[in-house]
Amino acid sequence: MSSTPNIVIIMTDQQRGDFLRSNGFGLDTMPFVDEMAGRGAAFSRCYTPTPLCLPTRCSLFTGRFPSALRVRENGGGANIFYTEDMRDVLRRAGYSIDLCGKNHSHLKLEDFDFVRPYGHSGGGKTLEKSEQERKMDDWLRGLPAKFHPEPTPFPVECQLPHRIVRDGVECLESRDDRPFFLWLSFPEPHNPYQVPEPYFSLFPPDAIPDRFAGPEVVDSKGFQWRWYRDLYESKVPGYDEQWRLCRAVYCGMIRLIDDQIGRFVGYLESEELLDDTILIFTSDHGDFAGDYGLRRKGIGVPECLVRVPFVITGPGIAAHSAQRREFISLVDVFPTLCEALGLETPDGVQGRSLWPLLTGADFPADEFRSIYGEVGIGGVYYRPEDDLPLHFPLEGPAIDSLNCFSQSGSRKFVRTDRWKLEYDMMGNGELYDVEDDPGELRNLYDDPAAAEVKTRMLEELLKWTIRAEDDLPHGSYVQKKAPRNWYAAEKGSP
Repeated sequence: MSSTPNIVIIMTDQQRGDFLRSNGFGLDTMPFVDEMAGRGAAFSRCYTPTPLCLPTRCSLFTGRFPSALRVRENGGGANIFYTEDMRDVLRRAGYSIDLCGKNHSHLKLEDFDFVRPYGHSGGGKTLEKSEQERKMDDWLRGLPAKFHPEPTPFPVECQLPHRIVRDGVECLESRDDRPFFLWLSFPEPHNPYQVPEPYFSLFPPDAIPDRFAGPEVVDSKGFQWRWYRDLYESKVPGYDEQWRLCRAVYCGMIRLIDDQIGRFVGYLESEELLDDTILIFTSDHGDFAGDYGLRRKGIGVPECLVRVPFVITGPGIAAHSAQRREFISLVDVFPTLCEALGLETPDGVQGRSLWPLLTGADFPADEFRSIYGEVGIGGVYYRPEDDLPLHFPLEGPAIDSLNCFSQSGSRKFVRTDRWKLEYDMMGNGELYDVEDDPGELRNLYDDPAAAEVKTRMLEELLKWTIRAEDDLPHGSYVQKKAPRNWYAAEKGSP
């Protein structure tokens, strides 16, 4: 393997990890990605550090949890705190740093060598567009309720994933002699939910697998859940009646993205770049996609929001015939790339290197038996009587799923092979047997029969909470770092 392989991170926005056939879904949404996984490793238990765009993307680039970054909401990028990020380390190692697609990180457009920015309503103002592309971007901005229940009246070539891959190819065709880091970042399948033919009809609504539960369960899930459901219903009365169609469109969007990933990887192969490129496919967080009668994100940390797809291939990475079952996080990507390139991991990185797992070397299984995540801006919960400072006014057509109300408080979770525990700042606990209850509908926290499991999971969460405390800034003392950030390899007590 070259000491400086190229690196491509293909990221989607708001894509659930369980909506792949390889992860047990009943429809074949990503045949190319599933096939690509056979060349390397696919992890069925990859988790976002928080189910939000900006904090997760900052975590990906810094290897740090949102609470340590001081970035806990989509508008908090200016507060970010770290020593060096992926861009700094790779640029010092001689890489070009390129972006085609959605940014929404702490990085500025001028931080990239080649940049083609896109958002959820099309390409950036600086991009040249055809007349048809301009019309589609205008159409996306004005789409009512951010859902189109019919085939999109624009061809595949106008769709953002197709345009982003086109720009990604242009980026690589104009490259110099440096190794490249390319962030190919699709703004979809995030709302607005829309897709053209043939993808619109590819997954008929009556073929969509049943959901875990509908809106009848939101009361049992808590007031925030009911508030968001009521808000959505007030904007789009009867919207949940179309949940199968909306989910079918969501699946069609994923399949369109899969075809465009195949198109891009085909280009790498035709240019003889694929064998010397570390290629990662993942997403920043998931989507309710109709579960609980909800769409988008914003409430809690259910599996549909925090579990994301993850595939990695490239030089030095062994082919794995089966899905890897270790629990990993997007904060692990940066230290993994550092070890793959033989570069020192910066101070403050909290993620763990996965490189030995990928290359067939030994590793302590106990290190990857659980995973941790968090959500919330702090403080206490807003209540119905509070005057809520939303991003968008309640009177308008916008549906504000991320606001001071939905993000109030602090909640942490830990997930193990069978169990998931959540705990908030008020001492409210939730315990789910995810194996028997994948929709997290039966809270066993106060069940006497689960007392032993609850104690064990609370200890696991406490361990992760302490581990996720920030060790920056440094003072006079020198910290001892665990190699690869593998705490399980360090035995004994003080």
